[in-house]
Amino acid sequence: MTPTDDSFDLSLAAASLRSNSSDVQMLLRALNLELEDTLGAQLRVEHAGGRLRKSNLISSVRMSIGGDEFEAKIEGSHLRCVIGHVSGGIRIRTESVDMDQWLVRLLGALQREAVHNESARVALENIVIGGQQ
Repeated sequence: MTPTDDSFDLSLAAASLRSNSSDVQMLLRALNLELEDTLGAQLRVEHAGGRLRKSNLISSVRMSIGGDEFEAKIEGSHLRCVIGHVSGGIRIRTESVDMDQWLVRLLGALQREAVHNESARVALENIVIGGQQ
């Protein structure tokens, strides 16, 4: 079974990813690490701190995959997750979801992208089943 098979269980993969990264900082760092090469400019990471004092702590992550924008923003100890749908460069729908649903839909978008993008396939495999950096 590979991440591009229909039998691939995205809910199980999201649960595994979440359990391996129980801390939201660790989860966002892991996603950033795996997706920065694949998504390039489509991945935007903001760090805590101001313009003069940057921190290693991530405050938000936003990524565009296909026609969807996935945003996760740390608010205190809570992770606020939003998925927006974009058409013609205009966001036409925004939906707040819980972290599990956000991860499942993010992995689903990566799975669709992996069909025609080798680096997306490798990133998805690394996220879900582990792999070499």
